[in-house]
Amino acid sequence: MKAYERLIKYTKFATASDESSESCPSTAVQFDFARALEAELRELGLQEIELDANGYLFATVPATKGCEQAPTIGFIAHMDVSPDVSDKNIKARTVCYSGGDITLNEELGIVMRAEDYSVLSRYIGKTLVVTDGTTLLGADDKAGIAEIITACERMLNDKSLRHGKIRIGFTPDEEIGRGADKFDVERFGAVWAYTLDGAGFGECEYETFNASSLNVEITGKSIHPGEAKNKMVNASVVAHEYMSMLPTLERPEHTCGYEGFYHLVGMEGEVESAVLHFIVRDHDIEKLNARCEYARRAADELNSRYGAGTVNITVTESYRNMKEKILPECQHLIDNAYTAIRSLGGEPVSAPVRGGTDGSRLSFMGLPCPNLGTASHNHHGKAEFACAEEMELCTAQIIEIAKLYADWN
Repeated sequence: MKAYERLIKYTKFATASDESSESCPSTAVQFDFARALEAELRELGLQEIELDANGYLFATVPATKGCEQAPTIGFIAHMDVSPDVSDKNIKARTVCYSGGDITLNEELGIVMRAEDYSVLSRYIGKTLVVTDGTTLLGADDKAGIAEIITACERMLNDKSLRHGKIRIGFTPDEEIGRGADKFDVERFGAVWAYTLDGAGFGECEYETFNASSLNVEITGKSIHPGEAKNKMVNASVVAHEYMSMLPTLERPEHTCGYEGFYHLVGMEGEVESAVLHFIVRDHDIEKLNARCEYARRAADELNSRYGAGTVNITVTESYRNMKEKILPECQHLIDNAYTAIRSLGGEPVSAPVRGGTDGSRLSFMGLPCPNLGTASHNHHGKAEFACAEEMELCTAQIIEIAKLYADWN
């Protein structure tokens, strides 16, 4: 079976995660998918298959003869999809793309316009997996799962492919930032790993944001508006003042590349109380710390105006830039990925990730873990698609990397 065919099969499972849930996995449907994958891995002949109570699925492709001393390499993908767009009743199909716009749904007049998605020009003459324009596809990250399992199937069936022990891991709840929460690095047992959770074939990402969350709680004082002069402290108004004190041009909509930001993701407010929820991001840890310190100073300024305790700030670490744990000690992870990509006719691309992956946290948990492309694009949206031919290249890339580590010492 080809990787894109597996992807289409996996889209039948609705596996959106749920940030409001406290369980792990956050949705029962992820467990349904994990059980189906578990059965598939057993049928293919993988070994040491374990599905734990939290929905983490691990398995092994044993080393080929003569490669038993090679380091154990891991490949990881996540089972959940974004809850932002419906993943129910996905109607995945293939189209032969000859250029121009793609009509996703003729009845509803839904069109993927080439002028809106310039990445389409890369795939003229290729086979694309698309939806009917009413749901996401879920290639983030079922394309990664499909490629890993297809690579495992080929390594098991072709004994001429030399490789050491390969461990694979499928995680829940990555889309809500919990993918590494209960990942047992010791039980996984790999020395190094790669996540397959990127976009185009050829990507090898090893820089992510440093990330923190910022919670701003504001306590006001409610007085009858007819008697409010010099007495009322309107928490919602103070919240607006706080927001206005943060640099306007340092928001996501005004930044790119290595530029960090403050992003207001939620707010609630009335006269007596208000809360602002921010995520704060920067590739440079010192700059991230400076952003958080600036946010604290803004709170101090408002407290000097309205009284101590009016504004309270809580900063919580989310994840850190995995580059710190990959370079220079594990430069070989990047070098071998580049070698594998070039051997398949691709050109490696490494750009800073304006976000995070499971690999961000896993790298700091003792498992250095850069991220590879999956030949899919427009994630978290109804225009999401994957390229069948380049999914084959992503599958072959896994095998090539495994071969490169077969004689590693």
